[in-house]
Amino acid sequence: MIPVFDGHNDLLLKMSLGRITAEDVRDGHTLGQIDIPRARAGGWAGGFFALYVPTPGVAGMDISAMQQNRYDLPLPPAVDHDHAVERVKVGIEHFQTLCDMGLLMRCTDADALEKAIHDQPLAAVLHMEGAEAIGPDFAELDWLYDAGLRSLGPVWSRPTAYGHGVPFRYPSDSDIGPGLTEAGKALVKECNRRKIMVDLSHLNMAGLRDIAEISDAPLVATHSNAHAVTPSARNLSDEELRLIAESGGMVGINFGTCFLRPDGKFVEESPVENLLSHLDHLLSILGEDGVGFGSDFDGARVPDWMSDVGGMVPLREALEDHGIGTDLMEKLCWRNWVRVLRQTWA
Repeated sequence: MIPVFDGHNDLLLKMSLGRITAEDVRDGHTLGQIDIPRARAGGWAGGFFALYVPTPGVAGMDISAMQQNRYDLPLPPAVDHDHAVERVKVGIEHFQTLCDMGLLMRCTDADALEKAIHDQPLAAVLHMEGAEAIGPDFAELDWLYDAGLRSLGPVWSRPTAYGHGVPFRYPSDSDIGPGLTEAGKALVKECNRRKIMVDLSHLNMAGLRDIAEISDAPLVATHSNAHAVTPSARNLSDEELRLIAESGGMVGINFGTCFLRPDGKFVEESPVENLLSHLDHLLSILGEDGVGFGSDFDGARVPDWMSDVGGMVPLREALEDHGIGTDLMEKLCWRNWVRVLRQTWA
């Protein structure tokens, strides 16, 4: 079974909210989409584990609104730095617990990552989704790096001191608002210096263009799809995809149905053909070395035929039926992630 390494999941968020324990992850549960028994059954080998800070006092996304023909969810306000630091430290504690229990293998270099993908502990890259926990002098990057952080998205959808995200809006594109702030440009350069990957997902078009001009690393969107197939503000235009391709970067296909379905609706019904349409479009621009998977497990509704990490089995079957051979299957499932991280971390 070819292992699947995944560009994004929100397990640490579920644990930080008290909804799942480390023992649940170890033994199996029905409270989310990730645990060890289902991962082993599906050949899900791990991925990027995100540190994310919910907006205090703000409920989650309005799922009912995202089931309409058109929607435009208001962006939540910016998050206080001290609060973000506190919540990120809680997420890191959960990450460390999973590592100490032998459930995750913290990976900070490409050789260790490739080895872990084929071993029992889940391969784990620590990622930050939204840089609110990082102050203007970037001092927090020292302890974050020591904790294993090797991937960082300057924004989630809400604004930060570094840039601007996109709302959950359909139909729309990401050409919304200004680009990176001066602090954001400095943050990208600091990440380049420290060999921390910069994630483009959730960033608006102007910010993506800024990073393309500044960064000396491959451009990567860990969990984003093709705007040409699903015209959501969160999906990437062909212009953005071409910038990623020119850098030798890649895109991880998001399994969230609102980013897969052509009508943008956040419902579980989404035939595999929707995912394959995004795959074909991304391959047409990025090439065989530029596409992987970035599920958004434990942070999104995924297709009913997939359900959870165990759904990697029907995913592989669908890819085979679509004519994907062994070489390309390995690239999509894990080799492209190892390649781009090897280039970024070197």
